[in-house]
Amino acid sequence: MLANFLNTDTLILLTAILFIVGVLITKFSARFGVPSLVFFMMVGMIMGSDVLNIIHIDFDNTETVQMIGVFALIIILFEGGLQTNWERLRPVIIPSLSLATIGVLLTSGIVAVAAKLILDIGWLEAMLFGAIVGSTDAAAVFAVLKGQNIKPRIGATLEAESGTNDPMAVFLTIAMIELITIPDVNVLNMVGSFFLQMGLGLILGLIFGKLAVLALNRINLDSGGLYPVFATAFALLTYGITASMNGSGLLAVYVASIIIGNTEIAYRHSIFRFSEGFAWMMQILMFVILGLLVFPSDLFTWDIFFKGILISLVLMLIARPIAVYLSTMKMNYTNKELLFLSWAGLKGAVPIVLATFPLLANIEGSQQIFNLVFFIVLTSCLIQGSTITILAEKLGLTGPEKTIPMHSLELISLGKADVEMIEYEMESGAAIVGKRLIDIPFPEGSLVNAIIRNDKLITPTGNTVINPGDFLYILTSRKNKHQLKQLLQEKNNLSDELSRHEFSHKQKKERTSS
Repeated sequence: MLANFLNTDTLILLTAILFIVGVLITKFSARFGVPSLVFFMMVGMIMGSDVLNIIHIDFDNTETVQMIGVFALIIILFEGGLQTNWERLRPVIIPSLSLATIGVLLTSGIVAVAAKLILDIGWLEAMLFGAIVGSTDAAAVFAVLKGQNIKPRIGATLEAESGTNDPMAVFLTIAMIELITIPDVNVLNMVGSFFLQMGLGLILGLIFGKLAVLALNRINLDSGGLYPVFATAFALLTYGITASMNGSGLLAVYVASIIIGNTEIAYRHSIFRFSEGFAWMMQILMFVILGLLVFPSDLFTWDIFFKGILISLVLMLIARPIAVYLSTMKMNYTNKELLFLSWAGLKGAVPIVLATFPLLANIEGSQQIFNLVFFIVLTSCLIQGSTITILAEKLGLTGPEKTIPMHSLELISLGKADVEMIEYEMESGAAIVGKRLIDIPFPEGSLVNAIIRNDKLITPTGNTVINPGDFLYILTSRKNKHQLKQLLQEKNNLSDELSRHEFSHKQKKERTSS
């Protein structure tokens, strides 16, 4: 499909080089402050037929590229949902859903007006263009926010919005294509179809999330390495069954992954690490292939550059801010927070994948739409993506630095043994902080194997005192895992009272300053 090479060995070698380059790019992108997905797309463009002519993709392959894009989005959304903390997400569900629906609709409408005036196209085509670029992209947002110290409430809002707004963008795009190609289509039926898709996505996501947790905890597999594969299979199953029932498969995957990620499951650490690595592979593959779809000689022309810049400015400075302010009205966000949410509406893989829909439908001017969408995505990632952290710092929206332990713990699969190793970071307000291990009532059979303190390994003894920030590695039976977690998370009453008072005082101070 992709290559001029008929030699399988050469194609395998090329794939290896692409992944190695992709991994190295993430290192350089962090140093330069530019999202890595920009470099992935650049690699695709350079290797394409317009530059080095190593790999050639034409628009006859669009359907296959679209399929790869959807598969990659499933994996990326699944990993993003696993990493989402429900306790942090719950307070921002309503504003996130408002941004994901009303916000996308408003953004699409304003961009449609700009596209009509700038591109001199029909209203339906302009609305199609607006629908394609109206959503915030999950892959871009997850990639940019990963490891950053954005305040939890704002980070959770962005993650939830980007994880749930794809169904709205997909619906609007398909609806506009149907209106263009089938003028007498019933609009009321289309609106009903949207609510059906969202409802099925939510319900089936909840069901499959619960089933996945049950299966992961009840089925005792022969190897620990099978659990991550089993979990990923549930993500694909969730999408496949939901989509076959005309529901929103992407929403179902995100909902199911949040349930899995916030429930006690067997081999949790292995599942998370596998999913993170797999998501990176899919990001590299997807953005390189999307880059291969573009011909730089067509993209970097004065016409595309001028029109693309104008629409990008409307999108970043007018459409997105208006949509954010109106869809979160009276939801207790400060002006600084709303400004940041407006600037953080990154575009990424979803708009480019959606831009292939008009190509497949043979919509007039679809080639121009694709090139402009690609240009807008590049502009968004380069300008917005590289300045998100800087803006957050300027607005005072950064929290405490995230603690990343400079160590790793690799465990040999315990096969069918009913035990698991858990990692836990001790918080300052925990009840067991300051106590000796011998004085802590650990569940029967639980054993603290190692403590990492200030990046150094501590061999625990009964007299070892637990300090805030310690990383404990505890071997425990699965039946006692929940009891152990309760013990570790138990708060000191005085500390809990102080933290609530500090939080309340901090909130009042932020509102006064804004």
